[in-house]
Amino acid sequence: MGNTDPNENVGTIAVQEHHKFDIDALRNFIIENVAKFDGPLLVEEFAGGQSNPTFLVKAGGKKYVMRRKPPGTLVKSAHAVDREFKVMSALQNTDVPVPKTYKLCTDEKVIGTWFYLMEFLDGRVIWDSADGNHSPSDRSSLWDSANKSLASLHNVNYENAGLSDFGKHSDYVGRQIKRWSEQYEYTKTQNNPYMENLIDYLAKNKPEDDFCSIVHGDPAIENMMVHKNKYEVIALLDWELSTLGNPLSDFAYLCMRYRNSLRNLDLKKLGIPYEEDYIEAYCQRTGRSEIQNWEFYMAFNMFRLAAILQGIAKRVIDGTASSRSAKLKGAQSYDMSMLAWAQIDKSVDISKIAL
Repeated sequence: MGNTDPNENVGTIAVQEHHKFDIDALRNFIIENVAKFDGPLLVEEFAGGQSNPTFLVKAGGKKYVMRRKPPGTLVKSAHAVDREFKVMSALQNTDVPVPKTYKLCTDEKVIGTWFYLMEFLDGRVIWDSADGNHSPSDRSSLWDSANKSLASLHNVNYENAGLSDFGKHSDYVGRQIKRWSEQYEYTKTQNNPYMENLIDYLAKNKPEDDFCSIVHGDPAIENMMVHKNKYEVIALLDWELSTLGNPLSDFAYLCMRYRNSLRNLDLKKLGIPYEEDYIEAYCQRTGRSEIQNWEFYMAFNMFRLAAILQGIAKRVIDGTASSRSAKLKGAQSYDMSMLAWAQIDKSVDISKIAL
């Protein structure tokens, strides 16, 4: 998504006032459940991210990452740090790049909300893969590595990974349409005819495709940790929306940028593969000959993202948004829904949309 200063999402900041918690309680929890150490515990907040506040924790000469639910009244079923922890733990011995997990805490008495601790990876998050200071060769490597990482996830046998109970095994798209339609209605702050059109159309025209795999749910390049010296994905991050579902929908989410922020750019000059070539690479990695209903999956994912952005807009009003750029992202919900409807109704003028 565009119009966001990537510098706002880089590095750490002091823990924001509304995210502060009992440092001593966390220190005691780590000593009892993760690793014993002497000396102080230092905590900083990562600048990026919209949903679950994320912190760099320094203890006993080691670094950890803590993800927690935000404080305050939360949207139903959102901020599922326990699901993040479960899926990353299950993927430890697969080809999927994930950080090592340590401990989940569901006792709100410790720091006020559920949280978990995982490995700190010395990498980077690339927020500006299209417009940043990267060579065409570097971009090509990054985009291909993202493709490979997601294909690896979709190739995992969820039963062998112990995740048969991680979600229902059928009708993922239908259930997602219902879920995000309800979430949108719950967080709606203005009338939006494009969302109303999408809610009606998508429910009536969902594909018969009913593949099932582990899906990430939010597999944007910005949700991947990249090697600090190479353009290679070393971890998929932000697993809050993960479940069992349709891998084609998950892959289409990764490809949405082709239809929004990349749609007017010279991809060859940038080194970013063309959409059709990117699809072909994924199909080769997952043993498919083609992907049917591609336009539907694109529209569906944009609709889902518009609903997520609307949730951010509502959290801004409620005062529980975790990122400094949350207000801007929340305001993009309307344009994203317009772009989603344009995938179905090609007469919609999207020339002035900048996402």
